[in-house]
Amino acid sequence: MRLGVYNAILHDRSLPEAIAVVRELGLSGIELNSGGFLPPVHLPHREAILASDTARDEFLGQFEGTGVQIAGLNCNGNPLHPKPVIGEAHAADVRRSIELAARLGQDRVVTMSGLPGGEPGATVVNWVVNAWNSAALDVLDYQWDIAARFWREIDRFAADHGVKVALELHPQNLVFNSADVHRLIELTGATQLGVELDASHLFWQQMDPVAVVRHLGELVLHAAAKDVRVNAEQAALTGVLDNSFRRLSPEEPRTNIGGEEWVNEWPNPSAWDFVALGRGHDTAFWTEFLRALREVDPGMWVNIEHEDVSLGRIEGLEVAARVLREADRRLGA
Repeated sequence: MRLGVYNAILHDRSLPEAIAVVRELGLSGIELNSGGFLPPVHLPHREAILASDTARDEFLGQFEGTGVQIAGLNCNGNPLHPKPVIGEAHAADVRRSIELAARLGQDRVVTMSGLPGGEPGATVVNWVVNAWNSAALDVLDYQWDIAARFWREIDRFAADHGVKVALELHPQNLVFNSADVHRLIELTGATQLGVELDASHLFWQQMDPVAVVRHLGELVLHAAAKDVRVNAEQAALTGVLDNSFRRLSPEEPRTNIGGEEWVNEWPNPSAWDFVALGRGHDTAFWTEFLRALREVDPGMWVNIEHEDVSLGRIEGLEVAARVLREADRRLGA
């Protein structure tokens, strides 16, 4: 397997410095954010790269001799958001990322399926998690029609550029489990769409990431190495769909995700948390996860995504990298 880091956690430093961190971790790839929820910190001159061979070659020159290469582009966002300031901007980032990938010699773009509003004229998204009533199915029919039209067009655009689009199975998106993946492929007839297998979002939904990899097979195009710890005592009281988030004020540090939407503060105490590899599931699990991915594609990128708030930026990467490298070693033994 090819092991790397998703660069969002390294946005506090320059690209050469981020590359050096990845190299010191004993890893060989860096997945670059190219828009969406987060700014393209390490890809600041996207238009120049698209227009100029010189700009492209100068950018790629930063990787020469480092032992680290680009491990895909990432533009996670909501391209189906009903507010144009978010949806249209994120959709444009998906298209631009596909073009950038082709220019940079990449064949993987990671993003999310997106989530529309629940009816014509809506201005907020509507995530139906349990469609037990007929009205909820009406909402889903409306949303799937929007999603199918958008992703059918993107699939053709990606095919024209020789790029595959890997959708993260992320909650608050229309596609967040295996059944949804099959439905999207069936509705669109897509040949370029697949999955970025991020185990963390499957764990708390009580899905088995290894089983999902083997079930989806060649639809798994890319992978993220991120763990989850379920806090059993709190989960027993609130379940994993706890909405005890706190709205952050403009005076507090907060992350904008488009328009006037911001990330809220995580519940405390929480039913579950994102943690570094090994703090939720042991090395034996991650070895089997890599084994399943290797069965699909021995050259697949598996990139650490660090969101463990109890660990520093580099500390969390070091913890995760030790587990991932050991799992890879066991796999090859």
